[in-house]
Amino acid sequence: MKKIAVFTSTRAEYGLLYWIIKGLQEENNIDLQLFVGGMHLSEKFGFTAKQIEADGFNITERLDFLQSYDSPKSITKSMSIAMIQASEAFNIYKPDLLVILGDRSEAMAIAQSAMILRIPIAHIHGGETTEGAIDEAARHSITKMAHLHFTATESYRKRVIQLGEHPNRVFNFGAPGIDSINQLKLLNLEELSAELGFELNKPYFVVTFHPVTLINNGDSDALINLISVLSHYPDYKILVTYPNADTDHDEFIGILENFAQNNKGRVLLSRSLGQLKYLSALKYSTAVLGNSSSGLIEAPSFGIPSLNIGDRQKGRLAGTTVLSCATSQSMISKGLKKILSSEFMEVCSKSENPYGKGNSSLKIVSKLVSFPLKGLIKKQFYDLDDEIY
Repeated sequence: MKKIAVFTSTRAEYGLLYWIIKGLQEENNIDLQLFVGGMHLSEKFGFTAKQIEADGFNITERLDFLQSYDSPKSITKSMSIAMIQASEAFNIYKPDLLVILGDRSEAMAIAQSAMILRIPIAHIHGGETTEGAIDEAARHSITKMAHLHFTATESYRKRVIQLGEHPNRVFNFGAPGIDSINQLKLLNLEELSAELGFELNKPYFVVTFHPVTLINNGDSDALINLISVLSHYPDYKILVTYPNADTDHDEFIGILENFAQNNKGRVLLSRSLGQLKYLSALKYSTAVLGNSSSGLIEAPSFGIPSLNIGDRQKGRLAGTTVLSCATSQSMISKGLKKILSSEFMEVCSKSENPYGKGNSSLKIVSKLVSFPLKGLIKKQFYDLDDEIY
């Protein structure tokens, strides 16, 4: 029986992996191992390991490596602890294959442990670019440590091949996060209000703003500028989710807590909405604001506009529902006004999501189950040949 391990450390990442984990769990010839750590084990970020268990998944091992501080030194220490804990867990459970999604620093640390222990790695969402964050380097590093690759678009598939990965091991199946939009029974607006304990009786924005890790203080000024602009839209309510556990996240949380405290009844700040409530919130929102990848990848499936602020997602493929802007108050104000225009809304209503229409997870699971492991750990650098790819 093939032992396939999956690693997850954040609420958003788990939401993208959900149908892959579920699919592997339902395979008779697969022994699913689930390694859970990072933000999932932190009360600050909602202790979302409880949600994983509530979804019917058994956690094979908890990797409790997240440090309480948000300095670069603490992030680095978290990575080193993650490597140690992962190496110990992998030695015990001996997975035949490890599945990792994305580009976070802890994911890179886990991949390093697997690489040294000669455990083949399947990487999801490689080939993308985010020039404003250290995720850029982490993502491409994981690609070079990985042996199977599942990209979200054809352009990303070509970039992974450009990094020297053989085309026979690189598959463009689209973004797995879209599967939840198609397969979950999303809440209606009344149900969502009840679940949140927050009356959604006005139009509302969904806001997620993460630190920009290549800028001092995470570019917290950009978040302050967004909040200032939102003060000019009193007729809109605002749902805000916590930032990731990146460098400088505590400053961002403090800013958001003050914002929510000063706007009770209008602003709801959530540590973690969970996939069902988050996607339901997207469905009925007027627009998505901030610098999260969900504004580019999931939101377009609902035909709603996204204002992508600053450089955190710079370089990532964006469809016609996304407008990118600089971080000054004037540019955010101008951008928000534009995406709320009837002309932009009309474009969004007719747009298609460039990351696919779903069914990605089923294809990924099928390939994980069927791809032969023999010889997978060895690979050669693939030099580009336009006639082949």
